[in-house]
Amino acid sequence: MKRVLTGLQPSGELTLGNYIGGIRQLIKYQDDYELFVFVPDLHSITVEQDPSLLKERIRKNIALYIASGLNPKKCTLYIQSENLYHANLSWILECHSYMGEMSRMTQFKEKSASKKNVSCGLFTYPILMAADILLYDADLVPTGADQKQHVELARNLAERFNSKYGETFNIPEPLIPEIGARIKDLQEPTKKMSKSSTNEKAIIRLLDEPEVIRKKIMSAVTDSDNKIYFDEENKPGISNLLTIYSVLKDISIEESVNLFKDSNYGTFKKAVADIVVEKITNLQNKYNEIINSNLIDEILDEGYKKTNEIAKKKYYEVKEKVGLGRTDNIRLYQ
Repeated sequence: MKRVLTGLQPSGELTLGNYIGGIRQLIKYQDDYELFVFVPDLHSITVEQDPSLLKERIRKNIALYIASGLNPKKCTLYIQSENLYHANLSWILECHSYMGEMSRMTQFKEKSASKKNVSCGLFTYPILMAADILLYDADLVPTGADQKQHVELARNLAERFNSKYGETFNIPEPLIPEIGARIKDLQEPTKKMSKSSTNEKAIIRLLDEPEVIRKKIMSAVTDSDNKIYFDEENKPGISNLLTIYSVLKDISIEESVNLFKDSNYGTFKKAVADIVVEKITNLQNKYNEIINSNLIDEILDEGYKKTNEIAKKKYYEVKEKVGLGRTDNIRLYQ
């Protein structure tokens, strides 16, 4: 069975975009793959965070994963920073990375362009992301098209290391969903829905009140011709709502278009709002049962034990191959 690995940063409240483009896909993957899902909290501190809020979001994320349908008996859930081998391997990989390839990373260029002081971590975090992947010999990494470059970096580093030191890392492949991979901003539908958005009307958070969700969808930006069909270039707002409706109803875009081809925008938006509110209300009910229970810690304790064992073995193999420590350092693992 192939191994799939992924994570969502706790740098903001999880959104409908995260659910449709990420979490919902994982629910399907857990039946077909050996699934590893982690909270990449180390990545979050590349920009300033409120420590208490960060801890709260880590726990919320795990609770939302479970409430959404991830089954701890079918997948492994863990927190990145609880496993010291992520950062240790990242340093070794940094020493096998080049400034030129890092400076070409799209995420760094976009984020640094709007900031006066940029942390070194923002520049090197794709290497930590590669370490996250390579520690566990992941076969597939679910990713949006905008993150594919990071999986390519992991592949390059794995191939470079293998070529120099012998077969060590598995070469991962990106796993890009065909539909719903990039849910758009409700107010600027040419942009991805981002949990870091400062426009409250632009995003739907998974813990938003139902009436708030309904208002956000009813006020979503569309166009003026009152015709419902899928055209991302000329009708990005309507196309985004069609994608949301289709994914949550588990039907094709074509089926959704046929359902609403004779409807006006108000009727269509109401139908989208109804299905979103239904799905999120069910999710919130489960979340409220989980968030204050002992279940989260029990699941994370098991995840820590399992992933620490796997990561430690891989790290000591890498450490030995690059010549670090004592010659027989592998005995410290055994």
